[in-house]
Amino acid sequence: MKIKESGSKALPTVVLLHGGGLSWWSLNDIIELLKNDYHVVTPIIDGHGEDGENTFISIEESANHLIQYIDEKLNGEVLAICGLSIGAQIVTEVLTKREKISKYAIIESALIIPMKSVSIFTAPMYKLFYGLIQKKWFSKLQAKSLFVPENMFENYYEDSLRISKQSLVNITLSNASFNVKSSISHTKSKVLIIVGKKEMKIMKKSAIQLSQMIPGSVLKIIEGMGHGEISLVHPTQYVELLNHLLNSGNQET
Repeated sequence: MKIKESGSKALPTVVLLHGGGLSWWSLNDIIELLKNDYHVVTPIIDGHGEDGENTFISIEESANHLIQYIDEKLNGEVLAICGLSIGAQIVTEVLTKREKISKYAIIESALIIPMKSVSIFTAPMYKLFYGLIQKKWFSKLQAKSLFVPENMFENYYEDSLRISKQSLVNITLSNASFNVKSSISHTKSKVLIIVGKKEMKIMKKSAIQLSQMIPGSVLKIIEGMGHGEISLVHPTQYVELLNHLLNSGNQET
């Protein structure tokens, strides 16, 4: 896991975790909106982008790497930790392991209901079609489905060439089999859970289930939004949600 930093280290730290198949650059618009007021830390999840030479092992392993970084470089606690998709699953895992690691958290589109069919069929399928991710036409289709803005496509395509076959398989299987631990209920973080109204039923069901597991959490199902669209396409709206969370404490977000 490699770490990118923006803003003064003297400011409160906000950690932002990108989604699967993306990297820190997908958060650039959000970083620009935050860096004058916060120390913004954007980890590159294991096996992604500039960390492509390392193999992604699991969500749990990535969560351990992030906790280690926070312990060693940030005195064991940050103001907020936020993530999208597999990044949100990592945030969730971090909160189950360390109940006081952050004062606030945003969990965006985290799948917490295991998809058994994916664990059976995805590994051989991804090994067979691994070459497709190196085709630009296929990358364009993938980028569109992930709501990657056009001005970020070259970054997306370049990073798709760096991911290893084993990382791709491990990311897919880890994402599909992730099951949040009951200890999430002990987190001291004030948690905002967001999901797009246009996402798959299992994603909305996951968001509802997660909100029921975390006392005092707030759930927002955002009209007209697909998976990842909130943070990737509407960074200003995302930052408004974050700032409102940071400024409102226990008040409704």
